[in-house]
Amino acid sequence: MSETKILGILMNNTETKLKATRDGFGQGLVKAGEQNEKIVALCADLTESTRVDGFKNRFPDRFIEMGVAEQNMAGIAAGIALEGFIPFIASYAVFCPGRNWDQIRVSICYSEANVKIVGAHAGLSVGPDGATHQALEDIAITRVLPNLLVVNPCDAIEAEKATIAISKYVGPCYIRLARSNSPQITKIDDKFELGKANILQTGDKLTLISSGPILTEVLKAVEGMPQVEVINLHTIKPIDSEVIINSAKKTGLVMTVEEHQIQGGVGSAVSEVLSQQYPVKIKMLGVNDSFGESGTPEQLWKKFGIDSESIKEQVENLLKN
Repeated sequence: MSETKILGILMNNTETKLKATRDGFGQGLVKAGEQNEKIVALCADLTESTRVDGFKNRFPDRFIEMGVAEQNMAGIAAGIALEGFIPFIASYAVFCPGRNWDQIRVSICYSEANVKIVGAHAGLSVGPDGATHQALEDIAITRVLPNLLVVNPCDAIEAEKATIAISKYVGPCYIRLARSNSPQITKIDDKFELGKANILQTGDKLTLISSGPILTEVLKAVEGMPQVEVINLHTIKPIDSEVIINSAKKTGLVMTVEEHQIQGGVGSAVSEVLSQQYPVKIKMLGVNDSFGESGTPEQLWKKFGIDSESIKEQVENLLKN
């Protein structure tokens, strides 16, 4: 993909304006509900914030307001799923899967209940709400659970597709959503398939793997660098080992960027694949064993070294060395 095409993705995509991935989820949930009357939604007193309000308004008899009771919500959803329905449970990611991890582990994953877990306001995008509300560990604690699929869409378009896709997937799923608006990296007619990563730019000197809306900063960072291959790893589990290994074989050098703790996140998942099947040098950018803090997303990306300028500097250093 050329520099002009990258700029076109970020600036001139007329299909949608700036949108948050939570908005795409909300639209996808309504569409999924229209396609399948078995889909129900449960929310822990954050219906508007998690964008479940559209589904509530469209299907009021298929919506349950649980109040501030995330653990109870997970248990009830498991029971509903075992009766043949497809429940989506939604809250902020620090509460779901953060607060109800035990219920997700036993009642949902161990039971293989067909529950879709929605973690909104994940990463640093929640900004001023500060460290207690910035989920930077949710990928680590979900991808470790047996039977659980983990998805982190990069924009609202992809979030809508991912929501519809997981509604059709039989089994537990976790979808990670951001609060802040971001450019639309993908297009409506782009192919989306669970478990299959997308190559956004081809290159032969460095493989750059990222996931979620922080991909916008990645694409800005590599403008004018055709030697960098950029991979959108929207599905973290099951991970697309084939695309990762093939790219690493071509470039011999890998970097990961994530809005999450380095430990246990995208970088860890990629390094697990490469260390066992094709060991290469890997550089991981993300939050390094630290809680977040209050600030705008842009300020926090810069502080933790995952804004476009910081990424660009790291890419240039790797290519020089």
